[in-house]
Amino acid sequence: MFKQLILLCALSMPLVSNAATAPFSGEISTQTLLSDYDKFNKQYQAFTPTEQDIALMQKLEGKALVVLFGTWCHDSHREVPKLIKLLDESKVKLASVKYVAVGYNKQDDAGIAQAHDLQYTPTFIVKDNGKELVRVVEKPTGTLAQDLTQGL
Repeated sequence: MFKQLILLCALSMPLVSNAATAPFSGEISTQTLLSDYDKFNKQYQAFTPTEQDIALMQKLEGKALVVLFGTWCHDSHREVPKLIKLLDESKVKLASVKYVAVGYNKQDDAGIAQAHDLQYTPTFIVKDNGKELVRVVEKPTGTLAQDLTQGL
């Protein structure tokens, strides 16, 4: 019985140590995201957008973009760097873009995720004058550019 208790304690240690180090939560710049989070940087470097997707991004001109994601989330590791590369390559002029990282509970201290009813990460929200026009959740059905500009 004592050996089982010791084994249980030993196996629980990684869970306790990980629980103490919560992921980053809050607004973050693309520069910090790409420099401090290797998985995001590797995906950014690996992704090459098509000319069609770069052209589609122009439909976002003048719109606001809210990106809710987790630094810990595999879907975010895949999709958020693609968005950053699409924005960089297309040079589209957005009204604003806000990147907000959330914790495991899908919340941030400023309440931005809650205000946007975040359910899954990543979530990309395109707005015009405060009104939500497009929402892409977790994984696009086509390319990210196609989904972000659908109906615009």
